[in-house]
Amino acid sequence: MSTVLSERELHLSVHPVAAGHHPGAWRWPGADPVAFARIEGYLEVAKVAERGKLDSIFLADVPGLHADIGDYPQVNGLEPTLILTAMAVVTQRIGLVGTASTTFNEPFNIARRFRALDLISHGRAGWNAVTTSGPRVSGNFVAQEPTSQDRYARAEEFIAVVLDLWRSWAPSALGADVESGVYADMAGIRPIDHHGAQFDVRGPISLPPSEQGYPVIYHAGVSDDVRTLTARTGEAMFTAVTDVDTARSEVDALRSRAEAFGRSRDAVLILPGLITSVGGTEEEALRRRQELDELAGTRGAVLGLAAQLGLNPDALELDRPVPHALRDSLTQVRGHARAAARLAYEGRTVRDVIRRGGGGGHVVAAGAPEQIADLIESWFASGVVGGFTIMPDVTVDGLPAFVDHVVPVLQRRGLFRTDYQGATLREHYGLPIPDVAVRRPLAQAM
Repeated sequence: MSTVLSERELHLSVHPVAAGHHPGAWRWPGADPVAFARIEGYLEVAKVAERGKLDSIFLADVPGLHADIGDYPQVNGLEPTLILTAMAVVTQRIGLVGTASTTFNEPFNIARRFRALDLISHGRAGWNAVTTSGPRVSGNFVAQEPTSQDRYARAEEFIAVVLDLWRSWAPSALGADVESGVYADMAGIRPIDHHGAQFDVRGPISLPPSEQGYPVIYHAGVSDDVRTLTARTGEAMFTAVTDVDTARSEVDALRSRAEAFGRSRDAVLILPGLITSVGGTEEEALRRRQELDELAGTRGAVLGLAAQLGLNPDALELDRPVPHALRDSLTQVRGHARAAARLAYEGRTVRDVIRRGGGGGHVVAAGAPEQIADLIESWFASGVVGGFTIMPDVTVDGLPAFVDHVVPVLQRRGLFRTDYQGATLREHYGLPIPDVAVRRPLAQAM
């Protein structure tokens, strides 16, 4: 393909996970098996991603040990805002998006934490606001897990409070005028006095706005509740889709809901996940995936699928379908595991489900740089997505391969930037800058 789509800008984020997104990544030559607990690898990711002029780095999070890690390191690791703060120091332009739960946090703490990240990075922060479920995680916080209805009711009010806190400072409130002796105009720093069903928060927040005003609001997931929350409050979305037709149907539903809430159909930037395996040729890329599969072993692959579907791994046999007695439970699976659940419910073997849907419902692209660029361009040209969230199979060499070989192809086709045009995440994404934004770096105002 060689189409130049100059009227739209392709957006690329990267979602690094410890050693990588393939279950065998931790055993790959050169990979760090305990990357989830070390900052050094994350800092290298930030430098490589910024070298590729990517829009942002996206970090997921689950506040707890949510799966068996005996054979497969499904560990979240370091807390996202701590990682992103360290990344902010070694980068200058790339956006920094972190996940924090609305279910097991308080609005003021999250508003303050992400405001601090936004200031430290000079307007490059984003908050992926998610709800949290599952007994292995909820048991760390409450005796009884809240219902989905309660989680999303809390999330809507939580986000509203955070936004009110972020808007509680006027952009000119902090003058720090040494000559006059006036440090701040308290008329521009207002309590929010929120009293709702879930929260009572006085405010204001204790930090001024950034150059982009406040962080970009992200959401992630594929459930109906996530779509409604995103349509109401989201500005960007990380989701899982496996084909263009399914993506179009789901994105159209999201856009219609956004309109129903009085927003533009294009108010939310859609960046689905794309698991990449880059080779010099297609044969080389496929051989790489085969080697990773062998490193993962059958036990690791089955454990990963069982964790996705909420099944006992001992009940699964690689070359047999999921037992009939367990299939009805798969209709209740939500989120990124929905695609794998659908394949399993159809009676495909566990091996086939892992191969086709075990990536959490994300598209898997294995091939030469031009082939991966073709896939990205095809999806982008459809108008369904604004770009992709890149999920390298192995972080240590998979991300550099994408940046150094796929990105140049996209740049030559006129699809992707050759340099950053703005300094904030909102500018990268083409999102509106709120009225509370400070129009000059705070360092110059003080």
